[in-house]
Amino acid sequence: MLEGAKPAIEPPILFHPEQFPGFQGRRLKAAVVLASLWLSTLGLHLWVWGHWFIYGCTVCIGLHLARLIFVTPVAAPAALPTARDLPPGIGDRPSREGWPHVSILVAAKNERAVIERLVASLTQLDYPSQSFDLWMIDDHSTDGTAELLDRAAARYPNVHVVHRSDQATGGKSGALNEVWPRTQGSVLVVFDADAQVPPDLLRRVVPWFHQAQVGAVQVRKAIANADLNFWTRGQMAEMAFDAYCQQQRVFGAGIGELRGNGQFVRREALLACGGWNEATITDDLDLTFRLHLTGWSIPVVVFPAVQEEGVTQFKSLWHQRNRWAEGGYQRYLDYWRLFTPNRLGIVKTLDLGFFWLIQYALPTMAVPDLALALVRSRPPVWTPLSSLVTVFLMIGMVNGLRATQKESWPLTILNTLRGVVYMVHWIVVMATVTLRMAIRPKRLRWIKTDHQGLETEPGWLDLESVPE
Repeated sequence: MLEGAKPAIEPPILFHPEQFPGFQGRRLKAAVVLASLWLSTLGLHLWVWGHWFIYGCTVCIGLHLARLIFVTPVAAPAALPTARDLPPGIGDRPSREGWPHVSILVAAKNERAVIERLVASLTQLDYPSQSFDLWMIDDHSTDGTAELLDRAAARYPNVHVVHRSDQATGGKSGALNEVWPRTQGSVLVVFDADAQVPPDLLRRVVPWFHQAQVGAVQVRKAIANADLNFWTRGQMAEMAFDAYCQQQRVFGAGIGELRGNGQFVRREALLACGGWNEATITDDLDLTFRLHLTGWSIPVVVFPAVQEEGVTQFKSLWHQRNRWAEGGYQRYLDYWRLFTPNRLGIVKTLDLGFFWLIQYALPTMAVPDLALALVRSRPPVWTPLSSLVTVFLMIGMVNGLRATQKESWPLTILNTLRGVVYMVHWIVVMATVTLRMAIRPKRLRWIKTDHQGLETEPGWLDLESVPE
């Protein structure tokens, strides 16, 4: 246990499907919420004082967003010294010397194009070799990924490979749950197979866990192929905005969220949450709520970043964002009874409610709002709030891009305008996802994003060149 780590709330909440009733009746709950949002939009169109209600919501949310913009982030803790500067044998005394043991988990399915690069970079992390290990989980790959992982395990003593059968269930969550109890790390790290990891990542992130309330840390995600086309440039702006927004929310006492690739989790916190949820399609977003509900916080680290491949075509983006939208929305349906100020605190509860309205409810209400506006020849009633959200999006993108890309002002403005246009897709995604969830049962499946593999960074070890 890390020094200063606090115990979870006693007794811990049990989130297993057979013990937590929130996972039941998702389609009915989705239908009730959808009907409520559409009917409330109709009511606001017909109610003579409806526009004043909208203005009131806009003012309240506007004050919260303005507060976030002016929050000053707290300085990151000092990084651990480089591994090469350590005295001999320091890796044998990690807990006494501030080098907690870290277990890295990667669930991979048919990732031959990228898996060698990832293993090579992870084995070269600037962290005492005795203080971290790699657990590569082959989820019944059929493209040669399993063979490549076995070769890597034969070369590197801290690389462990676990092969899952074709009968294994639970998707990525199931793969992680199968392996993490076998690890010894007090901090668990999850990467996607296409991750590009800087060597100093562990040294700079692990010190966050010396703060007693920190249950997990999310590292900023960056798009490695951002210059490819409109879709990848849009994802670059989106990730820059997300990192800025998350950082401001965390330091404004709001909700920090996990993003899957590059997530660090304290072992005690994961144990209190019952592991990863196998009854969801977005394990990271689900774990976010579990951690906050068991009393932990989730800081977001802007530097360094973990790079990943952005999807390059609209069809791939559509499928990926549908999964993100459904999983993100699904967790509200599961845990809504627990979102109370006495459990989360007033600020976190308000922050959660405001961003649910902005991110999920507002896009869902956009379709009936626009339809009623056309029928009645009047502006959409939610225009004031939509305009506010657009302004916040632009400010956040500008600040995020300026902080992460170090671009000139003209290029920052261009990328911001492109990013705002790109983000329109989220309205369409949410409108269709909420409708589909309300009328069609969902079969949980791990639908992976295909990775093509980018050029290996200079200085990274190429496994193919290592002699047998």
